[in-house]
Amino acid sequence: MRSWDKCMTVVDSYLKKHSEALVKDVGIEAACALTGKSKATLGRYYSTHDEHADRFMPIDAVAALEEAASYPHVTAALAELRGNSLNLEGRRRNSDDKGGVNSDVIALSQRFAMLMAEYNQSIEDGIITVAEAKRLLQETVALQRVLVDMKLHLEEESV
Repeated sequence: MRSWDKCMTVVDSYLKKHSEALVKDVGIEAACALTGKSKATLGRYYSTHDEHADRFMPIDAVAALEEAASYPHVTAALAELRGNSLNLEGRRRNSDDKGGVNSDVIALSQRFAMLMAEYNQSIEDGIITVAEAKRLLQETVALQRVLVDMKLHLEEESV
């Protein structure tokens, strides 16, 4: 396998995982209604089986689902693959508290503690299972959201 092929396999897997997270964020039934796709078709978009390796969610389906989702999973993944990040100005905050940076620091420490607790539990037996990795990913995304909120508050205060 050439190094480019191996790289594409990692990228493909990354995009499929984020496509699955997007569908699960919205809910499978709602995702079917929003995209006009069946459960089986949506499942093929994030399946890692060889027969579905070259199938990816169409961009119009991604757009429809991300409009309904709590987070733009696929768009964020694409940005991350390019070394960029998103500035999610109009999205829902982690809390209704308007406390600014001080509240963000508290939320950040709480989220980081939750991530470390999840990691500690996951690594206890020396193996991180797929389910444990998914929970770690969810905590990491939640931590990332807090950091984005903090960034936005800092930008507001520096104006």
